[in-house]
Amino acid sequence: MKTATGKKHDKLEKLLWSIALPGFAQLLNNNYFKGFIFIALEIIINVMGNFNEVIVLSFHGDIQQAIDHTNYQWLMFYPCLYFFAMWDAYRDASGEREPYIFVVFVSAAYFVTVGLIFSPSFTIFGVLIGPMWLPIMFLPIGLIVGWIMHRLLLKRGQSAK
Repeated sequence: MKTATGKKHDKLEKLLWSIALPGFAQLLNNNYFKGFIFIALEIIINVMGNFNEVIVLSFHGDIQQAIDHTNYQWLMFYPCLYFFAMWDAYRDASGEREPYIFVVFVSAAYFVTVGLIFSPSFTIFGVLIGPMWLPIMFLPIGLIVGWIMHRLLLKRGQSAK
């Protein structure tokens, strides 16, 4: 039996492997079918959305080229797949079900997707941010909104008892 500290480490380990590549944590959780499906979907969406090229161009500061190479129709699937795989890994690793924790992951996926949608034209102080950096900048907003919603739902659930 795992201690509480062991469970926390296990959840963190699975969450970090899922961040590295969706599906890796599912493989660690012995969910091979689901893991290979997530990995395959990640590769398909990544390739079809030109995401690796977008990442390289963004790191080199070629934001307009990154925008031009982005296939938004495919890349819009990426945040939902990515955060669903992370939530699934976190949930399976924890052993118990934390009420409403999914709201944090859903909110993050939503805000990252919104960041991607606005990335071709959204500027900050006249600087075009692009399809990689703007979604990343929207992530903390999504996490904060998700945690607030999570806490409110927990409080609502406790007051209903």
